[in-house]
Amino acid sequence: MIKNAINIILKAGFKMGKQNKDLIQKLKGKSVAIVGMGKSWFDYNLAKSHGVHFDEVWAINGVASVIYHDRVFMMDPPSRFLDTDDAGGQTKSMADMLQEHEGPIYTCELDDRCPGLVEFPLEEVVQYSNCHYLNNTVAYAVAFAYWNEVANLKMFGIDFSYKGNLHFAEAGRACVEFWLSKCISAGMQVEVAHSSGLLDTDVPAEQKLYGYHRLKNPYVILVGEDGIKLERINNLDIVKKTQEPVLIDRHDSHLKPIEPKKW
Repeated sequence: MIKNAINIILKAGFKMGKQNKDLIQKLKGKSVAIVGMGKSWFDYNLAKSHGVHFDEVWAINGVASVIYHDRVFMMDPPSRFLDTDDAGGQTKSMADMLQEHEGPIYTCELDDRCPGLVEFPLEEVVQYSNCHYLNNTVAYAVAFAYWNEVANLKMFGIDFSYKGNLHFAEAGRACVEFWLSKCISAGMQVEVAHSSGLLDTDVPAEQKLYGYHRLKNPYVILVGEDGIKLERINNLDIVKKTQEPVLIDRHDSHLKPIEPKKW
């Protein structure tokens, strides 16, 4: 019964995209949420429940079996899920999704068993960006947004590392942050889930600027409609609160101001 319910969602809930390597004109100037499998993807659910609008939602890998979305990015060859058990516990759910999903699912190789696959426009993206630094699926999704001139990019579940576990980190964070930097430089508004470590978003505001975080009155970065501003923390109305350490060689006790949402 659960599988049948999932099948109904896959067939009825997902929109079909333009399956070629041309720019998708309707994406230009739009707001897009990229949702991965990290813990901060719960912030996506919270955002949706509070009426936050996204023109499109792009799912990374297995998230496509869980949330409504417009596009999927799965840069592994489909055979990894269809012909091997390399993906461990994700193997079956990914195999089912790939064979039932109508697309578009952007990937590196087409497979006749998967009707919704679309070959990622690698040559076009690389030539447009003059960059070929792409070492994980999320980076491809961000690069796709960059190529299509999306105006607002919101990142959920793209975490790579987690507070309280300094010995665990997933590969690929530097590459994703590199592409986000390119997006920001191009004038795109980038927002990251509050609980994500991406771009140090979950680091307390007074600890974001290395060196200054050791001062008794450190600077805090404020991001608003007028751009980025620096303000001394003592000039802000903030309540003191003890928190867990968040970075190696940083103080254990700090204040928690309102986190900036935009970059």
